[in-house]
Amino acid sequence: MSVGNEVRAPVSDASAGELVSRLSEQVSRLVHDELALARAEMTRKGKKAALGGGMLGGAGVVSVFGTGVLITAAVLGLATAVSAWLAALIVGAVLVAIAAGLALTGKKEVSQATPPLPVDAIEGVKDDLHTVKEARQR
Repeated sequence: MSVGNEVRAPVSDASAGELVSRLSEQVSRLVHDELALARAEMTRKGKKAALGGGMLGGAGVVSVFGTGVLITAAVLGLATAVSAWLAALIVGAVLVAIAAGLALTGKKEVSQATPPLPVDAIEGVKDDLHTVKEARQR
C-alpha cells in the first residue's frame, strides 16, 4: 500500500509500533483537517454575519429617517386643526411620554436580570456537589 511517496506494508504485515505510528499520524492529520474546515466555516459565517450586520445597520438608519418623516407628517396633519407650534408641542409631548414609558419598562426588565449570573444553574451545581459529597460519605 502506498501513501504519498512512501510504500507501506499492508496492515496485516505491520508491527504494533508501525500501526501506532500510522494511527498517530492519521489522527494528527484528521485533527489538522478538521481545524482547517472549522476555520473556513467560521470565516464564511463571519463574512455573512458582517454583511447581515451592515444591512441591519442600514435598515436602522433608514427607519430613523422614516420615523422622522412620519412625525413631521403627524405635526403637519395636526397643524390643520391647531397652530403649527401647538401641533409640534403636542406631538413632542406624546413622544416624550412614550420614551418615558419605554425607559421605565426597560429599567424594570434590567433590574430583574441582575445579577448577571446564572443563579439557578449555580444552585443546581451546588445541589449536585452536595449530593455527590453525601453519597461519597456513605
